[in-house]
Amino acid sequence: MKLTILGFLLLTSCTAYVQQDPTQVSSKEKYSLSDFLSDDEILNLKVDSIFNSLNTNSKIAQLLMPAVGNYGIPEDSIIALIEQQKIGGVLLLNGTKTQFKNWSEKFENLNSENNNLPFLYSADAEPTLFNRKMKESAPVKTASQLTSIEDVRIATNIISDELLATGVNYNFAPVVDVSANKTVGYRGFGSIPENIIPFSSTFIEETQSRNIIATAKHFPGHGLVTGDTHKSLQTIDGELRELENYPPLIEQGVISIMIAHIAVKNNSEYDTKGMPATTSHKIVTELLRDSLEFKGLIVTDAMNMGGVVNVPNCYVLAIDAGCDILLMPKDSQRAHRDLLKTYNNNPQFAEKVNTASKRVIRAKICLGLIN
Repeated sequence: MKLTILGFLLLTSCTAYVQQDPTQVSSKEKYSLSDFLSDDEILNLKVDSIFNSLNTNSKIAQLLMPAVGNYGIPEDSIIALIEQQKIGGVLLLNGTKTQFKNWSEKFENLNSENNNLPFLYSADAEPTLFNRKMKESAPVKTASQLTSIEDVRIATNIISDELLATGVNYNFAPVVDVSANKTVGYRGFGSIPENIIPFSSTFIEETQSRNIIATAKHFPGHGLVTGDTHKSLQTIDGELRELENYPPLIEQGVISIMIAHIAVKNNSEYDTKGMPATTSHKIVTELLRDSLEFKGLIVTDAMNMGGVVNVPNCYVLAIDAGCDILLMPKDSQRAHRDLLKTYNNNPQFAEKVNTASKRVIRAKICLGLIN
């Protein structure tokens, strides 16, 4: 469902259009994901106009994405968060295709009733996990069964068809980790390391051509640690050996990257001092934003995982580090409250929230969710 912007915002946009070359106006009236990473002046103005129309609650809400489903929070809790304008998206996690469709339609109706921006609807639609996480979906080969670019293309389009049919516009895939780690390795293309970049690139290209955001994960690399960040913080000791997988995908135009709950030690540039990468300014901003020049959405791995959940003030730290979206906070009410309190008392933090919120709004415009 698309949102009609208030009249004065449309007037503002129209004024901006008048100032442009008329031959270019028509190409700028409707945006696509290919515009997200551009420096389009009219798009920038539109983002600012929508952002400025929001109250502080709603600005912060854009950064929060809880989950609904078998491993998420109850539907009634999502409804309460929508009515209180405290979230900007939902992860549809483990359910049937029918449930996914019903949730996205129901929540969008509630968004309209509460004058909220439309949601980003995400899913963990990796080839290996897809049929398990969205039951009733068309069968897809697992990542290890995909042996050619054409195999990847076919699987990605099947997944994309199913996501679009249920209202999902944001896919937390592909996994670009190597296959050594038992938790994530079997979920990506890393069993043959030379396939990681071409297969991931094809997955991203096909996904985003279907108007669905793709996500490279788990930055800066989960494949060479031995443990499971779902259970506890894991650590990269020394060189970031999986980092080389990301620059080609960033150059290609992947729109989203997910940060892992992994510490880095014995690394002179990017030591996280025992903290997860999710909360590390060195990893999120200095490495990913500044060094690798990534301009897209940065989403945390699930914030209820063992690798981060016990870190004091973890929600504020993740945004302060440079993340844009907090995925699956253990307590979304508390996450919003913590962000709001810091926002009101710390101008530098408020600016980081504003920047992240605008990035999410930009994605919603480029997905066609906002007219």
